[in-house]
Amino acid sequence: MEKYILEAAEIIRKGGVIIYPTDTILGLGCDATNSVAVQKIIAIKQRPAEKSFIVMVESDARLNRHVQDIPSVAWDVLDVADNPTTIVFDKGIGLAPEVLASDGSVAVRLVKDSFCKQLIKKSNVPIVSTSVNVSGENIPKDFYQIPKAILDQVDYIVPLCFEKIQQNKPSSIIKIAGNGETTVLRK
Repeated sequence: MEKYILEAAEIIRKGGVIIYPTDTILGLGCDATNSVAVQKIIAIKQRPAEKSFIVMVESDARLNRHVQDIPSVAWDVLDVADNPTTIVFDKGIGLAPEVLASDGSVAVRLVKDSFCKQLIKKSNVPIVSTSVNVSGENIPKDFYQIPKAILDQVDYIVPLCFEKIQQNKPSSIIKIAGNGETTVLRK
């Protein structure tokens, strides 16, 4: 697994796009601070440019670097969440503009999954996490359902994608405003 992490991290640092096993579904990923890399994912997914992305981080320190204000209730949610949980914060910082929503907010998931944590740590950047499908189409349940057109456009496929059984369920998404007001966007 270490070899795959190092290979994928190298591609991410060079501005490439990977297919990798996330803590939820198979994902398309890249450096969330690199506009050119994020634009590659937008093109691969044929996704509307104004649609934001989920960003994965592996540590409290990296979360603090990319979110301007983290309400205390967010730390409570992160501490008790049993399943992968993405939190939408009011203002993202130090990220590619294409990752942010039009209001400047950012969706971030602090991962617990060992592979994802190591990949982010070795890449030393937050990583985009989005499903491996053309925007608006079904999310593949396994690697073999990923459209060939997508496979042909990525720079690296983590070999674990062929064998790892995915949860096949996207993360929960909770919006937590600066004042602590909480709204569940996806269970």
